[in-house]
Amino acid sequence: MTADATTRVVVADDQTVVREGIVMLLGLLPGIEVVGSAADGEEAVRLVAGLAPDVVLMDLRMPRCDGVEATRRIRAEHPGTQVVVLTTYADDDSLFPALQAGARGYLTKDADGDEIVRAIADVLSGEAGLSPRIQRRLLERFTEPVRTAPYPPDEPPDGLTAREVEVLRLVAEGQSNPEIARSLHVSTATVKTHINNLFAKAGLRDRAQAIHYAYRHGLAQPPQ
Repeated sequence: MTADATTRVVVADDQTVVREGIVMLLGLLPGIEVVGSAADGEEAVRLVAGLAPDVVLMDLRMPRCDGVEATRRIRAEHPGTQVVVLTTYADDDSLFPALQAGARGYLTKDADGDEIVRAIADVLSGEAGLSPRIQRRLLERFTEPVRTAPYPPDEPPDGLTAREVEVLRLVAEGQSNPEIARSLHVSTATVKTHINNLFAKAGLRDRAQAIHYAYRHGLAQPPQ
């Protein structure tokens, strides 16, 4: 951004107080004009279609259409608009889907005005607008040893996702929910959600059944 160029921004966040606070903050920043604000992803997509902003500051967890889906639609339908995620969450299950959907920036809501301006300028210049915390997480993720999956490469049973299989394997290894959360760099609540989902899909009642199921389907190896 230069002194004589104004960047047009749309803010998307479902919490009214947070959204209005972000709009107020952006209004104080040099070279930025807030041209619209949205309470959910559906409204954000509609505003982008009508206003053609340069950047959308996008929350992730919103009703009707979440931030990941809204980002995917905006990048597919309006490639001239960049997306910078501005969210409370920095776990892998939030970060990587957002980046895969096309977000070029990712900040958490403790970011200050300077960080927001820098991220917006970065994405407009073709760079990644990532907070130092997110940069560290990406570096950690891509320098982690590759896990060798102990299960066959064909489709997992009962419609389990790859992440649910990974959680199941760690359950079979005897890890608790907090230990699984640390292993996967996600929240304990996210682990509970994955466990509830895989239990429902596989018709399991408890962890003992889950361990037996993992061994029976070759998703984990019994201890030698």
